[in-house]
Amino acid sequence: MGIQLSKGERFNLIQDANLQKVSFALGWKMNQTTESYDIDASIFMLGADGKIPDERYLVFYNNLRSLDDSLHHLGNRKTGKNQGDNETIDVDLNKISPAIQEIIFVVTIHEAQAKNQNFSQIHNAFIRLYNSETDSELACYNLKENFSGETAVEFGRLYKKDGKWRFQAVGQGYNTGLQSFVDKYYVENKQENQQAETNLKISDFEIPELAITELAATQIKIPELVIPALKIPELAITELATPKDSNKIQKAIAFEKQLEEKAPHIFNLVKKADISLQKANLTNHDAKVALCLDISVSMSALYSSGKIQRLAEKILALGCRFDDNAAMDIFLFGINSCNAGEMTIDNFPNFIHHILKRYPLEGGTYYGRVIQEIRKFYFPDSRDGSRYAPISADKPVYVMFVTDGATADESGTKQQLQWSSYEPLFWQFMAIGKSQKDVKNKGVGGWFSRATASDFSFLEQLDEMGDRHLDNADFFSLEDPESIADEELYDLLTAEYPNWVKSARLKNLLPYS
Repeated sequence: MGIQLSKGERFNLIQDANLQKVSFALGWKMNQTTESYDIDASIFMLGADGKIPDERYLVFYNNLRSLDDSLHHLGNRKTGKNQGDNETIDVDLNKISPAIQEIIFVVTIHEAQAKNQNFSQIHNAFIRLYNSETDSELACYNLKENFSGETAVEFGRLYKKDGKWRFQAVGQGYNTGLQSFVDKYYVENKQENQQAETNLKISDFEIPELAITELAATQIKIPELVIPALKIPELAITELATPKDSNKIQKAIAFEKQLEEKAPHIFNLVKKADISLQKANLTNHDAKVALCLDISVSMSALYSSGKIQRLAEKILALGCRFDDNAAMDIFLFGINSCNAGEMTIDNFPNFIHHILKRYPLEGGTYYGRVIQEIRKFYFPDSRDGSRYAPISADKPVYVMFVTDGATADESGTKQQLQWSSYEPLFWQFMAIGKSQKDVKNKGVGGWFSRATASDFSFLEQLDEMGDRHLDNADFFSLEDPESIADEELYDLLTAEYPNWVKSARLKNLLPYS
């Protein structure tokens, strides 16, 4: 028997199993009922922008193989040793296109609304991973949720991190059908010739493109699917923008000019950040940005060398893109925690040097206290910090959390992170220092390297921690914050955040844009 996963837990296919071919079996049982349920598994293969790059990357009952031939849906039949398997998908990790970064496994009830059916009649649902060559089970996630009115359930997802594929147990139900997932994940590719007649293919159906005037309020219906056939050619901004949009565009143009004149260094960093934001589909994304800095004594050299000041300026560039105020809030933590005010394009030179005069370095490190401080600042309604139900906001808060060592309050930190998963808060943890995981030398030299390296295992635990409303954290470490190019840093800062934004919208922490 393989590893038993709980909701939110992850399984590294390479590190834990070291295989390139794996099968995913999905199963469920029906309660005693006279009704006939038609239940189907569909797989959405997504790019870095969270969209299907081609309709053939939607693998379902009418398209059993992906475009890159990496996924093969075996259809509605029993396979493998486990006779409870209802549908099985074979995956060849070596064949997955580089354009694919995430794979989502969804189970839906066909024509659920028309038949007034839902998952309340379904139990013992699971998704399991097994070696298709040996039939040996690697991991299994039993969905223990008591579903009621849900007509679709996301069982789990594969996602790529640090070049390796990992599986996460999700178990999230939705009061919707397959169509909503298609609407969310599928966007037609733009054609070079907008006037040429094209066809949109979904399985065996071909839908000719029609003139825009004929499609003012038209939807073309296919059994279960409703695919909008409207394709709008690119027009000038002035032709498309509403008065509200036009004002926003004009304000953005004015800010660009002001930034270039007043803070050319930050302006250059913003342009570098733009590349990563575009790749992550975060262009025009609105969010508040906070920088949380460790002021324990061990950080002394990083502050005196100016490296933290320069890192703060790079994060400020994100603030200029995410926040209309072109600013970010600064929080400090050691033994105590505090809000040190705003860093803006007007006060950023020597900002870190000035705040350290007011807040000297301290002889201890407590993550949980500053996490609670930040949560109270943005969401003050929870008096004691506890939260067990989601709270929504118009904008998320992106928190860059920088430290060089372990915390003295691990349990308190985990509790705060768990509570904050019900809030539109994303935590990007960054550790500075040589990680023990990166030390590969053998012998005495290797022992000395490991002995002098930092142990960031707790931060890794926070990244992988289960029992949260949703995964609200990411972690990476750098021996030196200036050891990589700015463009690479921005790629790291936006690696997991887009997935969190997507999940936060699905769980009603954020509105759909």
